[in-house]
Amino acid sequence: MPIDIPQTLDRLCYRYPSLLVDTILEHEAGRRVVAIKNVTVSEEFFQGHFPGTPLMPAVLMIESFVQAATILILGDPGAAPPTRVFLRGVNDAKFRRQVVPGDRLRVEVTLGRRRGALAVVQASAFIDDQTVAECELLLGLAADGGEIHPTAIVDPSADVAAGTTIGPHAVIGPHVRIGPNCTVGASAVIDGWTEIGEGNEIFPFASIGLVPQDLKFKGEPTRLMIGARNIFREFVTINRGTAGGGGVTRIGDRNMFMAYVHVAHDCHVGSDTIFGPHATLGGHVAVEDYASISAGSAVHQFCRVGRHAFIGGYSVVTKDALPFGKTVGSRPARIFGLNSVGLSRRGFASDVMTKLKRTYRYLLQSKLNTTGALRQIERDRTLACAEVQYLIEFIRSSQRGVILRRASRRQEEVVADE
Repeated sequence: MPIDIPQTLDRLCYRYPSLLVDTILEHEAGRRVVAIKNVTVSEEFFQGHFPGTPLMPAVLMIESFVQAATILILGDPGAAPPTRVFLRGVNDAKFRRQVVPGDRLRVEVTLGRRRGALAVVQASAFIDDQTVAECELLLGLAADGGEIHPTAIVDPSADVAAGTTIGPHAVIGPHVRIGPNCTVGASAVIDGWTEIGEGNEIFPFASIGLVPQDLKFKGEPTRLMIGARNIFREFVTINRGTAGGGGVTRIGDRNMFMAYVHVAHDCHVGSDTIFGPHATLGGHVAVEDYASISAGSAVHQFCRVGRHAFIGGYSVVTKDALPFGKTVGSRPARIFGLNSVGLSRRGFASDVMTKLKRTYRYLLQSKLNTTGALRQIERDRTLACAEVQYLIEFIRSSQRGVILRRASRRQEEVVADE
């Protein structure tokens, strides 16, 4: 019976941006693993290997062997697990058949000799019952690579996981919890009731989890919660929450905060967002997944920025910024239609983008007021899709109102030139 990759091995997704193991069929701890790689035409490597005749490269079959072996080694409860497994050599490699889109590659890996920092693995790949490739792998095993610089000040009560590196003169407070494989740069400060997930990069002079800049704050033990694989560049400041705002500032996964970004108290930032240098969030702001807030822009407190929204450089957002849209300008910011470039990069289907464009025409170009436009959008069954419904609900749930002021033709030309 197929089983999922164990949750304790999820860090493979961090180590391997392209995970070449989809499912585990069999797992004998410390001895043998059988994994599946479903080879699909959407694989990135098929774009260049080879155009018109897609073929899975032999080196990526070796990579699949190594990843399956890593699962086997890291999942062995009878041995002290290393934090890194890397390839040292390949012996007697034989490739007996091409692997093409649509194939279901079965990878079988058996752990042989393991001595100190070295392990020998026998690996084979099959399609149905036919052998596709086989080889012997020599793997290197590395212990915890994390370290704390002698000049760093880490409170004894702080919880710093294995694999995390803390640079010179960094300061880690008593209530801080830092997950595995993080990097804390020189002179960075992490304080307060702050919890940081796996694989985050905190660059020098960043300030994470310090007290909010709110005159009503009286020192209560509020929190900052940060997910996995975020990047906080130099001089980024993230404040923890306030009792009056729910008590928690929350950051999701895989966000990019460029230099000098400020996230104020009680903000909720989703995942896969991008903040340009000097972008600023006031208190209680919600930024949803895949939003981009460009350099020098500011979002007023209690505002929302919708999913896949784009905020242009040096804009001032004082109402909710529509999802899927381009919002640019300062007092008042204006809406420049659909964020077509961003949506295309995110792989949105063309029919969904067409429906969103037509929805924006109702909102921006018809002579209907907002209530009438929303009513007309709901009546138009050709617009029905989850994205349009989310846009409607976003507008109706707004407490501050949404930015629906259209740009003039001249402003559109200036933004296009940029």
